[in-house]
Amino acid sequence: MVVIEPVPSTVVESKRSTSTSAAAGREDMGSSDQANAAGVDSKSDGKAADDGYASDGFETASETEVGDDETVSDDNNNLNDTVEHQEHQPVEVSVASNSKDQSYEDRLNEDKLKQELIVQMNEAKVEGNKLFGDGLYDEALLKYDYAIQLAPQMPSSVEIRSICHNNRATCFFKLGKYEDSIKECTKALELNPTYMKPLVRKAEAHEKLENYDESIADLKKILELDPSNQQARRSIIRLEPLAIEKREKLKDEMLGKLKEMGNSVLGRFGMSVDNFKAVKDPNTGSYSISFQQ
Repeated sequence: MVVIEPVPSTVVESKRSTSTSAAAGREDMGSSDQANAAGVDSKSDGKAADDGYASDGFETASETEVGDDETVSDDNNNLNDTVEHQEHQPVEVSVASNSKDQSYEDRLNEDKLKQELIVQMNEAKVEGNKLFGDGLYDEALLKYDYAIQLAPQMPSSVEIRSICHNNRATCFFKLGKYEDSIKECTKALELNPTYMKPLVRKAEAHEKLENYDESIADLKKILELDPSNQQARRSIIRLEPLAIEKREKLKDEMLGKLKEMGNSVLGRFGMSVDNFKAVKDPNTGSYSISFQQ
């Protein structure tokens, strides 16, 4: 009797083993897909690439394409390193782009703030003009000062600030505070050296204080800017005799003070300045001092 022995089921077991490995592979790939969907980076670097740990880098489209291949062999490590190095570059560009966008937004906000300040300065100046028209010079001074302080260093506010300083000079002039008026005119001219109104106001304030030489100097500047200004020319002609008279008066006052000082010293020796006579040399213009008893 022939006994037939059963054939070992190695083929079946091999198939089962293959099926089991495939199912495990699908489970691993499913787990990898879930991690990618949750925002976990599937890119690896260094030893972490061999162990299967996620790195702290940024996930990009190129990383997703290579990140699903969890079974990349050691022979492909150089390729993975190359891809990983290239994938960092778009991240840097993105950060730089965000920085540029933020800088652009900051400039826009700064420009908007400057425009708002200019509007507020104009509004304060208009309110000051109304108060000036009503004869409320002290209140107008405060409004003009407020407009100036809104943007004391902003280049685009130079024109408005120079106008407000001139308007303050006019208020002080109306109040009879001529020295303060001159100071405000000077500030206006520092901002705008060709501004005609503060030059005229400054000349008038100097005349009120009998500073005739200073007034004439301002009037000459007006003629430099506007040679056809006949009023400035007539004012110079009118003020020049007054300036000469004041200089002579100041000289006499100075000589008088010097004489008093000399007498106080010479008196100790029984003399006075009257004992000394100054004689002018017509040829050289110099003076010689002679003593007389």
